[in-house]
Amino acid sequence: MLSTMFSFLFQFGDAFAFLVIASMGLAIIFGMMGVINLAHGEFIMCGAYTTVSLAQMGLPLPLAILGGSLVAGVIGMVLERTIIRHLYHRPLDSIVATWGLSMIATQGVLIVLGSTMQGVGTPLGSFTVGGFSYSTYRVVLMGIAVLLLVGLYLLFYHTRAGVIARATIQLPRMAQATGVDTGKVYTLTFGLGAALAGLAGGLYAPTMTLVPTMGATFMVESFVTVVIGGGDIFLGAAPAAAILAVIRSGMTAWQGQLFGQIGLLITVIIVIRLLPGGLSGWILGGRK
Repeated sequence: MLSTMFSFLFQFGDAFAFLVIASMGLAIIFGMMGVINLAHGEFIMCGAYTTVSLAQMGLPLPLAILGGSLVAGVIGMVLERTIIRHLYHRPLDSIVATWGLSMIATQGVLIVLGSTMQGVGTPLGSFTVGGFSYSTYRVVLMGIAVLLLVGLYLLFYHTRAGVIARATIQLPRMAQATGVDTGKVYTLTFGLGAALAGLAGGLYAPTMTLVPTMGATFMVESFVTVVIGGGDIFLGAAPAAAILAVIRSGMTAWQGQLFGQIGLLITVIIVIRLLPGGLSGWILGGRK
């Protein structure tokens, strides 16, 4: 009984960490900025490939992961300056543009680096509970997911830069009238979202096979989490990830991975129908 309970809790924690880490970058770009970023998976792929490349060059894995996040963030800022900033408040155009960027990135990596890339292996080994073996690195990812939520909350709600970013995104003209460089704020915010996507790729690079299409593995879960969570990445994303983690781990334990994915999709359909503003919209509406 104890081993069964621990197994479920481990699966829940693993699913929660995956949903949080994979969706935070999209929550900022899509949830806060309103840009439907279909290239989110390619930012994740960029972080993963950069991380593995740096690790293979001899850089310690934690520094390689930070390097992957930094590269994705810089690329994100460049793309925001050159392409994305012309598409704000044009959702259909942003869909087409980011979809085109994702195709270019995927096919470009396939042509230059081939169909697969040798990974670095999962670090930290494993531990045993009740005769079952569990990855220690997965437990570390659970802790990182919690730290990520806390860190972003402190950044956006308890620092001047975070307050300016939220004000600029919500009321750009008023922020500009007070002397804020709104263009710079948009660039840095988009770059942060891209960097978080790259961080997700770097963190999960040791756990999976690196292929040009690996971003698709993260896309469905990321969008489902952000849509269910709603516009507020803290009031919505954390409870959405927790709810989806319970559904995914429960359905997976019951009927396998495919039913876990089906459970996520059914959940998002129900939530969109009943709560168009997501969980955060419902919470904020209740407060009013």
